[in-house]
Amino acid sequence: MARLLQVRQSAAVAFVAVVLIAGGVLGLAASSWAGHSVLGATHEIPVYIAQTGHGASGSSSNAMGFAPLFKPALPAVVSITSSRVVKVPQSPFFNDPFFQQFFGRQLPQAPQEQRERGLGSGVIISPDGYILTNNHVVEKSTELKVTLADKRQFNGKVVGTDPQTDVAVVKIETTNLPTIPLGDSSKLEVGDYAFAIGNPFGVGETATMGIISATGRNGLSIEDYEDFIQTDAAINPGNSGGALLNARGELIGINTAILSGGGGNQGIGFAIPINMAKYVMDQILKHGKVVRGYIGVGIQDVTPELARAFHVPSEKGALVSNVDSSSPGGKAGLQRGDVITAINGEAVQGANDLRLKVGTMTPGTTVHLKVNRNGEERDFSLTLGEAPSGKGASNAGGGEAENSPMRGVQVDELTNDIRQQLGLNQNVKGVVVTDVAGDSPAADAGLQRGDVIEQVNRQPVNSVSDYQRLISGAGKQTIVLLINRGGTTTFLVVQPE
Repeated sequence: MARLLQVRQSAAVAFVAVVLIAGGVLGLAASSWAGHSVLGATHEIPVYIAQTGHGASGSSSNAMGFAPLFKPALPAVVSITSSRVVKVPQSPFFNDPFFQQFFGRQLPQAPQEQRERGLGSGVIISPDGYILTNNHVVEKSTELKVTLADKRQFNGKVVGTDPQTDVAVVKIETTNLPTIPLGDSSKLEVGDYAFAIGNPFGVGETATMGIISATGRNGLSIEDYEDFIQTDAAINPGNSGGALLNARGELIGINTAILSGGGGNQGIGFAIPINMAKYVMDQILKHGKVVRGYIGVGIQDVTPELARAFHVPSEKGALVSNVDSSSPGGKAGLQRGDVITAINGEAVQGANDLRLKVGTMTPGTTVHLKVNRNGEERDFSLTLGEAPSGKGASNAGGGEAENSPMRGVQVDELTNDIRQQLGLNQNVKGVVVTDVAGDSPAADAGLQRGDVIEQVNRQPVNSVSDYQRLISGAGKQTIVLLINRGGTTTFLVVQPE
């Protein structure tokens, strides 16, 4: 169940992997996830001292520790066991006449179905049974069992999920449950204490300690919306969904992934900030899904070369690489080559920053943009639309219907700059894949971010509109793609679900 993403490193390291830390395998697998927590800025770090008197003299021994912090938090972290039935393909050799002449016709048949189990964690958010966890802990599960710290067990129901942030809300039917107070993850600073609670490797509830190593981590290609807290508090497979706390015992994040070369803790773990998780949870409880604002433009970071080419004074801002003419951005007059430098008076640091800002705004909200166009600053106002399901707040391409084999695939126009970054000849035509949902048929077929789709069902693709037309025309049928990966072309067959 864990998904690995290889990340290129120095020559001293062959590769590392970003691991979504709900571990597990088919059959009698053991996958686990840990509770989440919220870290606030903590310059006033309390030191908990337990004193025990001995004898009539009143002498005492001091034991320093954080037990008072963990004592109220541990009961609010739960264990979640998920279960689902998956189909296992039968070996073609069983029905092969050549194979049967040696082994006879009464051959053992491979099981047609197999049960997959996983073990993870969650954090109780309300006394009446709402639990916050990771989407990858509960996705596609047919049965959930939630076990409390006092060993009581309940059937869990998935209230809603948001794969784009890897957040899920689960409900159990009971009352008077312990909770962890929520902190403010926007106040985190590097060096603040961090405490993780979860169920690593299924050994049982475990608490670890470290610091906040970094904030605002993105570009890991784990989720569509990334603003991770990085910590060196020990997080291992099985901690997914677990609690990350600050020194005041407040919940500041949901543990979700680790950067590892061997699958275990190496001091780089990632948690979803509680402010983001709380926003997603509120949206799920209010709408049954996450409703995000939408501009309808493709964006990318401004490199030094692009800053010079587009006459931008700095590398901050989000460069518009594509515009959907029917989108709010298109109707407002945004163009390719525009650099969005501010939204509602707040500076835009880069493409991910703009995506996060827009994605946490309500559709129908009027926003004011500052745009650099050919070295001149302009102002634009537009009313945000609602982001289509499976599409980022800013991306222009993709967003295919749920029943399409290409659902979960995001594409953008292939520009000369992108060709150069991908090491492709300037005569290569197609669209570049900017994102592939991990649970999509295209991901199963091997499609990756950075691939260039040159053909769909043997028909040439020269633009995003070509791609959308061909994918729409294919409907639910099998799709054959010709892709270019690093200058090498190959065919991929994407099967419908």
